[in-house]
Amino acid sequence: MNGSALKGRVTADGSSGYPAEPGRYHLYLAWSCPWAQRTAIVRDLKGLREVVTLSYVEDDLGAEGWTFGPRRGPDPVNGFGRLRQAYEATVPGYDGPVSVPALWDRVTGGLVSNDYAAITVDLGTQFEEWGDPEVRLYPPELRAEIDRLNAYLHADLNGGAWEVAMTTTQKGYEAARGRVVAVLDRMERRLATRRFLFGDTITESDVWLWPTLARFDLLDNPLGKISERSLSDFPNLWAYARDLYQRPAFRDTTDFGTFRRDRSSIRRPGPARIEVEPVEADWELPHGRDSVL
Repeated sequence: MNGSALKGRVTADGSSGYPAEPGRYHLYLAWSCPWAQRTAIVRDLKGLREVVTLSYVEDDLGAEGWTFGPRRGPDPVNGFGRLRQAYEATVPGYDGPVSVPALWDRVTGGLVSNDYAAITVDLGTQFEEWGDPEVRLYPPELRAEIDRLNAYLHADLNGGAWEVAMTTTQKGYEAARGRVVAVLDRMERRLATRRFLFGDTITESDVWLWPTLARFDLLDNPLGKISERSLSDFPNLWAYARDLYQRPAFRDTTDFGTFRRDRSSIRRPGPARIEVEPVEADWELPHGRDSVL
């Protein structure tokens, strides 16, 4: 059985079979994974640090997949050495992919979900009894718009940046990097007149955009050779990214060290690529976004 089985949902009223309860759920994450980082950000923004626990696997996939180890610590819930054991404990004979984020339920002794999009929505909307009521990451009146923007960001930017690195033809490379740059330009224009993607409050879409911006100068751009411009060459995006970073939920869930990994071993045949070097940016510079409407 593969990962399609791991689609459970946590609900406030427990109608899904997984009721929202403090201390019941645990997130398995990786510092290096942008999709996992989203869940950590939402957990912190919503004020759920004492409600939903988390731990991290090692930064890189080894021969045995995601493992627990000396750098990021042991599995504090089950004592597993490999994350695959959590999947196998949930689905006997599991032979599908093992991914993060993965949400564990202490009561049933198994995983609820590895659906990164659903996990963030549930954390942001189903724990209202214990979370910060002022944080509305997925408000009903904006959900359709948020879903459309998130789908666009995911296809052409979040996943698109990796697609550029994986291309093996000149035509594919130029098309893929063109899509990524088009998203950056579009978000640059959007953020000229609004502080966050949907106005004056942070939403799910900001959480989706952030991990790619955080990785752009140190990982995605030098790896894929996407653009001659660094993040600082997009003034609105760069100030917006600093505005987010200087908030604990974004700062505390970001480890720039995991983005500085060796890129010299990744040699892909095919297209001639532009020259791009890693850029060390000053994320503590004042962002100046307070006056943006």
